[in-house]
Amino acid sequence: MRRTVAALLLAAAAPALRAQAPPGRPDSYREEARVERVVVDAHVTDRRGEPIAGLTARDFVVKVDGKPVPLESVEWVPADKPEMAPSSASDEAQALPPAPPGRLIVFFFQTDYEPSRIVGLMRMSLQARRFLDSLLPTDRVAVVSYDSHLKLRQDFTSDRRKLEDALYASIRTAEPVPSYDASVPSLARNFDFAAAKKAATPERGLFLVARALAPIPGGKSMLYFGWGLGTVGGMSGPNLAERRDFGRALHSLADARVNIFTLDVTDADYHTLETSLRNVSDLTGGTYQKTNIFPGAALDRVRRALGGRYVLVFVKPPGKRGSHGIEISLPHRKGEITARRYYDD
Repeated sequence: MRRTVAALLLAAAAPALRAQAPPGRPDSYREEARVERVVVDAHVTDRRGEPIAGLTARDFVVKVDGKPVPLESVEWVPADKPEMAPSSASDEAQALPPAPPGRLIVFFFQTDYEPSRIVGLMRMSLQARRFLDSLLPTDRVAVVSYDSHLKLRQDFTSDRRKLEDALYASIRTAEPVPSYDASVPSLARNFDFAAAKKAATPERGLFLVARALAPIPGGKSMLYFGWGLGTVGGMSGPNLAERRDFGRALHSLADARVNIFTLDVTDADYHTLETSLRNVSDLTGGTYQKTNIFPGAALDRVRRALGGRYVLVFVKPPGKRGSHGIEISLPHRKGEITARRYYDD
């Protein structure tokens, strides 16, 4: 049912998405811009949540719109290693700069001072600091926050002090200090600061972050510390602007190859907006975690999942252009797969 709903939503938004697609950039390998191949980042974990390494193309079954497609290549990328361009890619793609070593992780804080949310935000801000202890020397982390608009708190860095300062600032609403290093890779380099100040929905914020990430080669992970999407429409559900922004965000997240792991900060066992957080993780290839009970365990499950990923490449099957559903399974192996469930052409 979720796949059907997602396909309808994406199909309705497809004309606008194609109009909004950013122009091609010479320093990125993007499968949606090159319609011949589709690249999907998949996390495969065992029942304890630990990554499963050593799988090959024979272990996976991939379907596009319900029909099997052959895998062209499968690459296991450990947490501390760079991603290699697919060997079957064109000479032009192989000539692009290699992906940076290690993982690229974005912390996205959806800030709100409502009592049931601010407590959870403060709790998870502390847990995020502890998460920094698990980072490898090759990891780079960036921090953004959203309250009334989007704010870039810290460009990609491995500097622990800068990241701790950015995490503290993320649960406040003050404007960030405009000083960003010319780091490589850099989120700030392609970040639209003017559009960020006008971002009226968190969905629009996701779109802008993903668009800034797209020129950076390789897969990325986002830890979304938030309480819900589709928040403007209220009890009636997402309004037209939110639906449009969500469609654009999905397109850009696929373009940038971002898996979203949501950490629900709401201090409640259940709330109506949690479905939106589950959906964005389900569609983009991440997981949803509640944090009101055992917050450390929730973030630890994400940490273990990020221990490695597979890069799956397949040739786009012929057919009509638009939004297409992706299903990935392990018919002969035990394991849980989280991977993007769609692509656009």
